[in-house]
Amino acid sequence: MYYIGVDLGTSAVKLLLMEADGSIKNIVSKEYPLSFPNPGWSEQKPEDWWNAVVAGIKELTDGFEKDKVAGISFGGQMHGLVILDSEDNVIRPAILWNDGRTTKETNYLNNVIGKDKLSQYTANIAFAGFTTPKILWVKENEPENFKKIAKIMLPKDYIAYKMTGVHSCDYSDASGMLLMDVKNKCWSKEMMEICDVKEEQLPKLYESFEVTGNLTESAAAELGLTTNCKIAAGAGDNAAAAVGTGTVGDGGCNISLGTSGTIFISSKEFGVDKFNALHSFAHADGNYHLMGCMLSAASCNKWWMDEIIGTKDYPAEQKPITDDKLGENNVYYLPYLMGERSPHNNPDARALFIGMSMDTTRADMTQAVLEGVAFAIRDSFEVAGDLGINITETKICGGGAKSPLWRKIVANVLNIKVNIIESEEGPGLGGAMLAAVACGEYASVEEAAAKIVKVIDSVEPDATLAEKYDKKYAKFKQIYPTVKDLYDTLKA
Repeated sequence: MYYIGVDLGTSAVKLLLMEADGSIKNIVSKEYPLSFPNPGWSEQKPEDWWNAVVAGIKELTDGFEKDKVAGISFGGQMHGLVILDSEDNVIRPAILWNDGRTTKETNYLNNVIGKDKLSQYTANIAFAGFTTPKILWVKENEPENFKKIAKIMLPKDYIAYKMTGVHSCDYSDASGMLLMDVKNKCWSKEMMEICDVKEEQLPKLYESFEVTGNLTESAAAELGLTTNCKIAAGAGDNAAAAVGTGTVGDGGCNISLGTSGTIFISSKEFGVDKFNALHSFAHADGNYHLMGCMLSAASCNKWWMDEIIGTKDYPAEQKPITDDKLGENNVYYLPYLMGERSPHNNPDARALFIGMSMDTTRADMTQAVLEGVAFAIRDSFEVAGDLGINITETKICGGGAKSPLWRKIVANVLNIKVNIIESEEGPGLGGAMLAAVACGEYASVEEAAAKIVKVIDSVEPDATLAEKYDKKYAKFKQIYPTVKDLYDTLKA
């Protein structure tokens, strides 16, 4: 049998066809537009996602026996606000995870409702990208749209609805809404009151590997599949990526260098960082995880290459950065192109270079971008260490993980072993694995991960280089506190 993983990303949907044994048979990607109506805003049309999924699945399954597609599941961009009316029509474009318009609402939640209460209700505090501040923004700024809301959904769940007719959400993705009681895995009555929404406006909650329904006749006809195809709830992209890299059970770690960057630590026990610098979320394996999330990771390198240097030849730009250059760069880069979440929680933060001189080269600037992202990941890594979590190795995935240089920098900045897995298809593979578990192909997510995910290479840190990066990081972490107050001035 075949299983489809739908990785609903920010710039494109990536679809993966997996056979029962975990072998990947086909991968298709379909792009869609991203809109920035105002500075700091970020929106997409859910209809564009669906059109891309339909076209992508048809192409993905072309040449394969379509009646053997047993299940579909998802890894989706988190936190986005999708609102439907009583006819299940989209009311307005989705407000995405990297949208920064909700500073006022975020401040209200953290400072008026209070971080202690939010943490008590949801295990987390408010971040500008989370869904609840977006709901409050719509209520304040688009009251007519707010009155029309019959269902509040997350991006991947809109696709699942289009397939099944069921309004569903999984615990891992719902964890990032600031509407769910993460510890008890239910919608928070207190947060619903704060948002002025009722439980019937929210989707039913499922484990990521639970079946929510089968393809409807109309969806099956549109996708070219059969109504026997089961749909599993799926997961937020980072939890799905963790499944796809085998970061399940207790004490696993995965670093994702995608559009955003994350450090993901799986745990069988529920836990909360007392400073709420790390997110405390449910995991797709039925357990929990802690996660540090930076809003711009591989997107920093893409911006630097595409927009500033004007090249698509990423390997050529990294070639001059030889081993003797590592740990010796005097240029630093703060990777806050879209603001920052973990651990600073500042949507107004912005990127900067510092330390350039007359002998600074193009390669030095490129190196600074790669190092800056690694240093920012270490910020969250340090918080985990303060919680007594001892991480000695990690998996790595995402577009940035394809760079051997970047993997080496990450290994030495964090001073841990970095494991490269056979497939770097994180969320898409994770989604397909969740579908396979839902269809009974595997008894659990952990069993699927143990049988499917294979480590093929590792990068060990070099003691001398790790020590150099330790000193560089000590300087890097002084930059943000020094310039923090300037961001308010620049915004004003």
